[in-house]
Order: sequence, then C-alpha cells, then structure tokens
Amino acid sequence: MALGTGEAGAMVAAAERTGGVLAAFHNRRWDSDFLLLREMVESDRLGGLFRIESRFERFRPEVNTKSWREEISPEAGGGLLLDLGSHLIDQALVLLGPPRGVYAEIALARPGAVADDDCFLALEFPGGARAHLWMSVLAPSIGPRWRAWGRRAALEVWGLDPQEAYIRAGGRPGDPGYGQPDGSQRAVVTSAGEAGPGHEVELPAGRYGDFYSGVAAAIRGEGPVPVPAQAGLDVLAVVEAARKSAATGTVVRPETGD
Repeated sequence: MALGTGEAGAMVAAAERTGGVLAAFHNRRWDSDFLLLREMVESDRLGGLFRIESRFERFRPEVNTKSWREEISPEAGGGLLLDLGSHLIDQALVLLGPPRGVYAEIALARPGAVADDDCFLALEFPGGARAHLWMSVLAPSIGPRWRAWGRRAALEVWGLDPQEAYIRAGGRPGDPGYGQPDGSQRAVVTSAGEAGPGHEVELPAGRYGDFYSGVAAAIRGEGPVPVPAQAGLDVLAVVEAARKSAATGTVVRPETGD
C-alpha cells in the first residue's frame, strides 16, 4: 500500500481523520490454500499452530527487463519482498499475530539484478510459534506452498491457487466454476502417529471476489473494509525490520512507523 511505514501511517491517519474508506489489497487471504489452513486453525483441527513454512517460488534465472518490479530499486518499490513477500507476511500475521522478532536474508542473486529476487524471513511470535517464509525467482526445485504444524496434525499443500492464472487467461470472478480446484494443487493432512504419508483433503474454491464485494459494501457503509489499512501498515513494519535484519545480521523487533 506504500513504500514504508511513514507513508502508510500518514494514509491511515488521513483516513481516520476524514472518515474515508482505506483498505490494503491483501487478496491472497482468499487463496484456496489459505482458506483451508485458516479454517483448520480456527476449528483447531491441527491442535494449536506452532510452526508454518510458506513459499512463493519460481524459476526465472534471467532478469525480466519488461517488469518494473525487477527494473527499479527496493527503495522505489521494486523487489520480491514488497511484492510476494507482503502477502506471505500478511498471511503469517493473520494466523499468528504480531511477531516479536524478525530475521531475514535478502539477496540480489541474478546477474544484473537491481532489486531483491531471493529472500528468506524467520518470524518469531509470542508463545514460541515461528513462521519461515521464502520468496524466490531462482528456485529450480519448487518446495511446498505450505507446511503447517500443529500439536496433533500437520497440513502440507503443493501447488498454487489457480485464480491468478485463470484471470490472466481472460477469465473473471463470477464465471461458472471460477476458483474451483483444477488439479494444480494437492493438500495432505497427517495426524500424529498416523502411519504412511497422510491423507488428501479437498481444497475449497478461492474467492478473490469477496475482497471486492467487501470494499463495495464498506463504501456503501454496510460494513468494515475486508482488509483494514492497519494490516498493510503492520506488514510494512515487518518489511522494514527484515531489511534492517539483513543489513545487520541480527534479529529485529518490528516497529510501526508514525
């Protein structure tokens, strides 16, 4: 929603002062895999979440000179940490709350790169839960989208939510069958003591349209925005802590900017 907490904080303050509607576009709260994981956590099917691993990995070994995110510096808005990383951070905060510590490794790994293209974040939360987040365009071997461990069971998801690919191909939310599983994802639940590799579970349909209908309802005064602007500010606080951590090699506590 902004380049840093200073800008985001000013936006939040302006919206509060004027009564304006301001939302952060964290549409991936409505990815099919995240909807499944969130439901399992809220219904306590995993037995208390204490670790998550979350990835957005691709293999694009050459810098894409037609992509603004790869052609401008992180200070100007480029790089994976602000792009895909913001979604991974937001999802982790939804599941586990505000982190108390951030450790990060941020690299410009490809020849000619001017923005970060390979990042790892480790977030520690009160109570001891941890989130390990990867984002890379230099991953020849793609890892699972999710590994979430509870004290009774674990969820593992492979593959990406199909909504973005569907929209890029010309489809629209609201089309018949939009967001329905298309075979590109696989979700497995393994219970403590279960013999074998676990059992597959069905993924729900993704629902990006819910974000837009929620914004429309908020504009009409019929409810809150679907993702509060404060959530965007909280994510940027983690991004800034990650950059400081990568520069210093230390664990950093996020601080919300004014």
